Amino acid sequence: MKFRPLTLSWLWIIAAVIAAPAFGQTDPGFLLTGTSKNFGSYFPSYLANGYFSTMTSPRGTEPAPGYMVAFMDYAKGDISRPAAIPGWSEIDYNPGGGWLNSTRLGPKTFADYAQTLNMHDGTLATRYRFEYANKATDVKVATFVSQADPHLAATQLSITPHFDGKVQLTFPIRLWSEHQPRFPIATMTGDQMINAVIASGQNLQNKPVPTPDRAAVWYPGHTRVIASDGNTRQLTLWLDGQAEQGLHMAEAAAISLPAGVTVDKVTLEKGPTKLSLNLLVNVEKGRTYTFTKYIAASRQDWGGDAKADLALALAARKTGFEHLLTRHVAAWNDLWKADIVIDGDPKVQLAVHSDLYYLLSNTTVGTAWPMGACALTPGYAGHAFWDSDSWVFPALLLLHPERARPIVMFRDRTMQPARERAKRYGAKGTMYPWEADPQTGVDNTPHFAYHVFREIHVNADIAIAQWQYYLATGDKAWLKKDGWPVIREIAEFWTSRVTWNPAEGRYEILHVTSPDEAYEDVPNDSFTNAAARKALEIATEAARAAGARADPKWAEIAAKMYIPFDDANQRHRDFDASVPHDKITWMGSSLAWLMYPNLDLSMSTQVRRNDFAFQLHELKTHGDDPNEMMMAMLAVGAAELGDSKAAGDWIQRNLVGFLKPPFNVRTETAANNAGYILATSAGFVQSFVYGLSGLRIENNGLVQAYPPVLPMAWTSLTLKKIHFRGKLYDITIHRDQTGKTVLSRKAL
Repeated sequence: MKFRPLTLSWLWIIAAVIAAPAFGQTDPGFLLTGTSKNFGSYFPSYLANGYFSTMTSPRGTEPAPGYMVAFMDYAKGDISRPAAIPGWSEIDYNPGGGWLNSTRLGPKTFADYAQTLNMHDGTLATRYRFEYANKATDVKVATFVSQADPHLAATQLSITPHFDGKVQLTFPIRLWSEHQPRFPIATMTGDQMINAVIASGQNLQNKPVPTPDRAAVWYPGHTRVIASDGNTRQLTLWLDGQAEQGLHMAEAAAISLPAGVTVDKVTLEKGPTKLSLNLLVNVEKGRTYTFTKYIAASRQDWGGDAKADLALALAARKTGFEHLLTRHVAAWNDLWKADIVIDGDPKVQLAVHSDLYYLLSNTTVGTAWPMGACALTPGYAGHAFWDSDSWVFPALLLLHPERARPIVMFRDRTMQPARERAKRYGAKGTMYPWEADPQTGVDNTPHFAYHVFREIHVNADIAIAQWQYYLATGDKAWLKKDGWPVIREIAEFWTSRVTWNPAEGRYEILHVTSPDEAYEDVPNDSFTNAAARKALEIATEAARAAGARADPKWAEIAAKMYIPFDDANQRHRDFDASVPHDKITWMGSSLAWLMYPNLDLSMSTQVRRNDFAFQLHELKTHGDDPNEMMMAMLAVGAAELGDSKAAGDWIQRNLVGFLKPPFNVRTETAANNAGYILATSAGFVQSFVYGLSGLRIENNGLVQAYPPVLPMAWTSLTLKKIHFRGKLYDITIHRDQTGKTVLSRKAL
């Protein structure tokens, strides 16, 4: 893996052109604001730069967990899970009657409250008047995790007291306790897990917003502090830590005081739950005092030394908040040059921007780390699923290919554990796991989900993504060195996994779990068989492009692969007719996924229409609390059928219930509060990049596979700064003078 060096030099490279202030005017299509109405249902967002993060909090100052890319806890008996790094964004303030972070939230105590997530600038700004114990203070908080300098973050507290006197401030690094109870998830059956959760006084039922449904099993891992200290003269803190049985990490903080402030006392607090600098300060009525907390963070193989982090934090303090903020804002603004712009629907525009914000906040450049299913949070234990390859990767590929690349590089980096896994299951080549540890690539699927060892379509999904990267970039050197080995060994896996049916003269794939996972041991799942066929076809093409020899068996199997079909109703089946299709599931059916842009199984328009109609019928009759990924697919399917009204309706349906206020955090379903799932954000983005546009990445280019569609209320849709084979384009969907929807490309 390639990492940015942990040096001081880049801190001093200030852009020649100074960007606009981060907290200035911004297009409202990039602003999400919470008010006191959200106090009772505040669903936290996060600030992140792909490397580390902090969750948001209503006051902007509370103890908030943060996470670091692929920094995992490996406790005995448990699955690997993201270790919560020591909380770095906390600041507390006591004007004399009580601490800010301990005072109950309410519109009177926190008057004129507003908290704005500026997605264009990657900043969080919070303001209110803190009125408590007959004292009032105007409070402003600004926080960012640097997009320009990825080891750095900062949070700034400005207070304007309406009194004279002494106040207390604390600048802690929060040292989290290990989560209790911990369950032996690696060995527990489903019933054992549910009973253990109940016995702990918890449950896995849907809960009111914003309580996470599955916190009982998606708890964070633990970071143990090995050494820590601080300096009251330098106003610094530092620590070295280690994830449970995992990698080392480090953090450091440097505090900046307002010019001319009188500090009566500074103390260092070292305890089991926090490392803190505590100040007693004199303030004057009406004067504004601004305190800044500069943070540097790192992990093994990406820094990981507290002394180096302390030097970075001190250098950041010397550079100053405004300079660091300017660099950060400029980096985010540069990312937004690639955008999806909708003319005619501000609500959809805001949703698209929030989904892109969450995707971009979790991307790295020049690494081989995947993106956890729920970003830099403990959701789905931070593991890499097919979500990375089939959902997130295509959403990023044309807009930010350099940020899509680590996803395919992760699969190249972790081929060896996939080879070993194939041997364990009696297969050849590589057999990638359903849930891969993002650091090691080793299988970490919970035992209670054991049946998904059969959900082997992930291996085809990976091969398809590898080939898409080559087709979109034209990078033949990458294909030969990195992509082709992955594609070849996945083809070897499928060759060893298929079964020849001599009576029918076809290849079949038996004992698989469908994407509609309640069907956990079925023969010939259509999506799996179709994806495997495409992976084998890709292997033959990739061999030719890489100058290698293709196994002739690949083409033979692909040509004779069985895709179950219902002749009487002229539609595909979900799987063999021998299996009743009668279960209540999240999806109802998986036929819509045969139309998924990555796969896009070739079929007649009538069969496509019949498949879509069956999907809608089954979602209505056999669906329960539909998965948001399915909602996104229905928008794509309607667009492929040329139905602009239905496509627009499904896009609108994606806004109902799934976006949790105030920051548009998408949840897995409208009811279950499983938040931060990047596949849901990526699916919505794909509705525009591949759905409404009708574009597909093919051997012969970025082709118009379907006529474009545009919802009736919209004037236009523009895909800005699309990257394809070294060239840049703006692609616009609009109506011509006759009212016909057309797509135009403008080379940049």
